[in-house]
Amino acid sequence: MALRIHHLMLRCINPLSVACFWSKALERPIDSGPNGCWISLGPENSPATMLFVRHELDDAKGGARLSVRLNAVDGTLTEEIARLERLGATLMSSHDRGRGLGWAVLTDPEGNEFIVDSSDAEVAAVRADLTIPVDGPDPGQGT
Repeated sequence: MALRIHHLMLRCINPLSVACFWSKALERPIDSGPNGCWISLGPENSPATMLFVRHELDDAKGGARLSVRLNAVDGTLTEEIARLERLGATLMSSHDRGRGLGWAVLTDPEGNEFIVDSSDAEVAAVRADLTIPVDGPDPGQGT
């Protein structure tokens, strides 16, 4: 038996503001509108739904609000960071894994932290550079 993500829930003070940011960042529409104390991103047939729940945050009680790790679909990590900053995210830190790969820690407009990794295309390019050709000359053979 396996698990799948049903939804990601983010506790926030202003669900509409945070939902608008994530709607633009993920290019997913906000569902029909606020439903009481929560807002969700669609569409219904997506693998996971994000819920934004109104919550009066009390630092004394602690507890995680949510940890989200994403990767860019295409382009580069640098381009994705710039796009997210234009949408209102703040870059908190950037980390280099070498060979042009890395990850960045950002916050959404309400301060919720999330991580963005290098894109699949960037990782594939590095892997291709590391591949040794099967039909190439044997480095142990003299000419």
